[in-house]
Amino acid sequence: MNILFFGPNGSGKGTQGAILKGKYNLPHVESGAIFRENISKGTSLGAQAKAYIDKGDLVPDEITIPMILDRLQQEDCKKGWLLDGFPRNRNQAVKLQESLTKAGLALNIVVEILLDRELAKNRIMGRRLCVNDNNHPNNIYIDAIKPNGDKCRVCDGDLKTRSDDQDEDAINKRHAIYYDSETGTLASAYYFRDLAKNEGKIKYITLDGTPGVKDVTNELVSKL
Repeated sequence: MNILFFGPNGSGKGTQGAILKGKYNLPHVESGAIFRENISKGTSLGAQAKAYIDKGDLVPDEITIPMILDRLQQEDCKKGWLLDGFPRNRNQAVKLQESLTKAGLALNIVVEILLDRELAKNRIMGRRLCVNDNNHPNNIYIDAIKPNGDKCRVCDGDLKTRSDDQDEDAINKRHAIYYDSETGTLASAYYFRDLAKNEGKIKYITLDGTPGVKDVTNELVSKL
């Protein structure tokens, strides 16, 4: 089962990806991690990517996609994989699909988590981290995991915020890219949606990201 995952920051995409990884024993392949791995190992592609990164430039698709394909063809991906963080625009989606086909890799399922942009931003800005355990879920904008005032709902520990969670301008920039259905990440998702409709070789699943984690998981598993 080869899965491509889409969802805006704040939609719970990472949480659902981790759940799928555990449930189906699928490696979670994330584009940023692929860059770091290739650079740390000193691969040829990693060296080329580093040259762009060091200059503050975007790494070209001609380098990124071969890295991703190499990762998807490794031994732990033989029985399936979950790809997250790429593509981020329609052109990348087209190139990725062409490269997967050429490499003999079939994309089986595309998952898109639907969430209102303002709600997604509130969820990010509402996250609170417990000083005792960052995995304790606390969010001032989600009733099911709302903290006890300024204390963790799980252990009553003190809460703190991540600085990037409170950077509204940065959040808006990331969301502007994701929610752009003409040239951004949603455009790439819709490319695969159209493939699913026209060719029928890909299953395209949409999930309502508004409910709690368990409800979203149940919907996801039932649709898989």
